[in-house]
Amino acid sequence: MATKKHKLPDHHGYFGEYGGRFVPETLIHALRELEDRYRRIVRTTSFQKELKYYLEHYVGRPTPLYFAERMSADLGGAKVYLKREDLAHTGAHKINNTVGQVLLAKSLGKKRIIAETGAGQHGVATATAAALFGLSCEVYMGDLDVKRQALNVDRMRLLGTKVVPVYSGSMTLKDAMNEAIRDWVTNVETTHYVIGSVAGPHPYPEMVRYFQSVIGTETKKQIMRFEGRLPDSLIACIGGGSNSMGLFYPFIKNDKVELIGVEAGGLGIKSGKHGASLTVGERGVLHGTMTKILMDQDGQIVNPYSISAGLDYPGVGPELSYLKDTGRLKVYTANDDEVLSAAVYLSKKEGIIPALESAHAIAFARKYVKRLPKRAVVIINISGRGDKDMGIIRENIEFENDNGKFKK
Repeated sequence: MATKKHKLPDHHGYFGEYGGRFVPETLIHALRELEDRYRRIVRTTSFQKELKYYLEHYVGRPTPLYFAERMSADLGGAKVYLKREDLAHTGAHKINNTVGQVLLAKSLGKKRIIAETGAGQHGVATATAAALFGLSCEVYMGDLDVKRQALNVDRMRLLGTKVVPVYSGSMTLKDAMNEAIRDWVTNVETTHYVIGSVAGPHPYPEMVRYFQSVIGTETKKQIMRFEGRLPDSLIACIGGGSNSMGLFYPFIKNDKVELIGVEAGGLGIKSGKHGASLTVGERGVLHGTMTKILMDQDGQIVNPYSISAGLDYPGVGPELSYLKDTGRLKVYTANDDEVLSAAVYLSKKEGIIPALESAHAIAFARKYVKRLPKRAVVIINISGRGDKDMGIIRENIEFENDNGKFKK
């Protein structure tokens, strides 16, 4: 089990057999420059002081750890706590990483920021950080996501960012990332690519993990104040994996803390319309890294599906693939109907409307927590708020029915 000796990635950027740097030659210099700058600057007192200032006074950290008393009582098992990343500035955990990366980009002398986004939360967070530090910004977004996340598109444009619709492939996150990489190859001398998840070529998985690990570091301190001990289980949704690695990483060496990831089951694994890369994916290269990906018998990428745009991705961060293979991470899925039901449940039970991404974790917890003893402690990461998903929720739920009757 990869726990007490977990000091990964290695100096080549590998987590076991996953990770690495599979990119065109033109990007190798930029990635080496980024890795060198990241290692030299990130631990310095001046960088830490600046990052801490913006996380506290701009992002709004620490975010609360909230005891979900009504949900705990209703499920009748473990005590349930919610880590409220939905209360961070811009409404999701994504801002932790974008503030850190844009600060790095400034130190590299880059004047232009690019990013890709699916649900729009990473795009909004990147646009926000670029505006904060006065850099120009363009965000690539699949045209399907442009339509289903229209509110976040308007937010990015209001922040001064150019949103570039992508019409190729399935017109979702995978295709947006392809276009962002092409842009980066062309403009690497002036442009920093802010990858939003623990995916992509080395050093991105390590770097994004570091900027997001503030979630788990805070959680550890907060649960010690509440309970005087570490939790029994941590639960987070997994698409690319930034919110889950951010929560899990500070606990990896604590073997008794169970790490649970919940992937997009979509219309069901057997239907083939899902985003469950860890559950049924195979080892392959996607967007510059070796990891588990969804592919067909000919090795071609299979278009993923999820009701949640943020989990609509055919791969996952390489460290999560490694943790799954070593048994440190347990992985489950939640289907679309379970996710919608979970969004209604948390809204009515605790007055918190979760992003559909986060609702995957809630959906699994509803089945899991009731099987645990009352002395057990479970923490669920609420990675984002659900405002952006109201259009999707409206399409699928009859609001006239107090119980949230599904249309489909």
